[in-house]
Amino acid sequence: MWVFPLAAAVVAFVFAGLLARQYGERRRPYQLFWLVALAMYGVASLAVVAGVAGDWSRVTFQVYWALGACLNVPFLAAGELVLLFRKPWVTWACVVVLIFLVAYSLAVLRGVAMDATALTKNLPLGREVFGSGTSAQKLPVLTVYPAYFLLLAGALWSAWQMRGRADLRDRFVGTLLIAVGATIVAAGAAFAATGLVVGFIATLVTGIAVMFWGFLRASRPSASAPSAPAEPASTS
Repeated sequence: MWVFPLAAAVVAFVFAGLLARQYGERRRPYQLFWLVALAMYGVASLAVVAGVAGDWSRVTFQVYWALGACLNVPFLAAGELVLLFRKPWVTWACVVVLIFLVAYSLAVLRGVAMDATALTKNLPLGREVFGSGTSAQKLPVLTVYPAYFLLLAGALWSAWQMRGRADLRDRFVGTLLIAVGATIVAAGAAFAATGLVVGFIATLVTGIAVMFWGFLRASRPSASAPSAPAEPASTS
């Protein structure tokens, strides 16, 4: 089973590498937010590889929980908001919120009590590791759920604005694929909550692959401007 999260990590790092190249060329803030999110996703997937292939440790579970379960989706959502509104104050507002979320998550997870027995499972449950109702166990509710709905709404709004335009067909399809991929990744939380390793890993790999496919499709040159690469999930 460790091969599949390893594949997800490879895709995430390749995805992040393409975003890094785009950011180096164009310096768009949303690219940087997404780059950080995909790097987090890759590192979290490697933590899953270590946990599934061997034994979960305190460090690997904390890395998986912080970067995979709590923080990467807020960075994706921030990138989507910055891409949609393109206002400096929106960018800085997202930076402030993300700094707070990162600082709060690290403060909660630092030195948190963990049940060593729960870490012996292939896919430990947060409520078993941290205890049901604890701040660490409830972190995803604070960080991921609102961010996911913002990301989904932003992607669907972008797609709606581009509907019917032949010159933006690739960007339209790519934006929808990004929304579908994010939804698949979010669905993995249901499997993680039940400890079903196969379902969780399947969504981990499929979700990132679909998002990557959407990004590549949306980044194809626009028919109206063949000399410049189009921006994913954007109406401008």
